[in-house]
Amino acid sequence: MSLTIAFDLDGTLIDSVPHIHHSVASALAEMDLPGIERDTTQGFVGRGLPILLERVLDHIGAPQDHHAELTRRTMHHYVNTPSDPASVYPGAQEALTTLQAAGHRLTLCTNKPYEATLSALRDTGLAPFFEIVIGGDSLPTRKPDPAMLHAALAGASRALFVGDSETDVRTAQNAGIPFLLFTEGYRKTPVGDLPHAARFAHHANLPALVADLA
Repeated sequence: MSLTIAFDLDGTLIDSVPHIHHSVASALAEMDLPGIERDTTQGFVGRGLPILLERVLDHIGAPQDHHAELTRRTMHHYVNTPSDPASVYPGAQEALTTLQAAGHRLTLCTNKPYEATLSALRDTGLAPFFEIVIGGDSLPTRKPDPAMLHAALAGASRALFVGDSETDVRTAQNAGIPFLLFTEGYRKTPVGDLPHAARFAHHANLPALVADLA
């Protein structure tokens, strides 16, 4: 039986940290602000660009009144620097192909800004898989508020959410949707402490998990 399956993007389907870090670092350099390490940037991923950049400014000790300009410059670099197709996690494209061929409806629910999401999907070749794309600025609220996930699922009676982070777990719980955890993403919490219906470390295993839950 077919399902509507919503996916997170960063840390679930693509390893976007190098691209995000490059964009933030380039913007900081243009503004003559201190730099930031890649691992620090990764620790700030998951709650959307506005919160990420708030954390960046706090980390480097810069005032928040730089936020608007830092956002503008970061988005410019993110949208205009192509995402590397190699950033797609191994087996992810094949898993999406298998799920789509099995009749499942695939959608996307990410806190990444919508314009940046479309650019990343286009550059990585993932765009054709998703009937609905909900980005971090598509609605007034962001994950873990469940409104984004409900919008991505479009009223489906049988649904799953696939993600990698604490934010994704809370979103699924708030929406009352079964959650599949990709364990190789950006989470900081031990796997055993995150509620999930099933988990996988390689996308090759995802279609079988979905079939078990369908």
